[in-house]
Amino acid sequence: MTRQDPRPPQVRTMTIHRKYLDLIAAGAKTVEVRVAYPSNRTLIAGQALRLVSGDASCLTTITTIRQYDSFESMLDHEDAQAISGEPGTREALLAACRAIYPPEKERLGVLALHINVPD
Repeated sequence: MTRQDPRPPQVRTMTIHRKYLDLIAAGAKTVEVRVAYPSNRTLIAGQALRLVSGDASCLTTITTIRQYDSFESMLDHEDAQAISGEPGTREALLAACRAIYPPEKERLGVLALHINVPD
């Protein structure tokens, strides 16, 4: 028999660029991309995720987590507009991801966190 902790998972807090925080709060960006650091691998679906930029924040819930080997692989399977929150090209989104995370970080793996903003 497996025992499960009856307590809900702790709210995780992550910093984010303000532009992306605003897009998430508006409901335009529904997938947050993160590198698969060991601490990020502990995230679970159903967990609350507070995204913070300066004095602004947005509470979200993780609905699904998908892991990929690279940003390119992620973009083969995920909706680019859900990631960026606005129209754009695959190449521009790939460049934006790599501007935030250098190759040595990307090699750790990529997480696509599907999120929603509770009403």
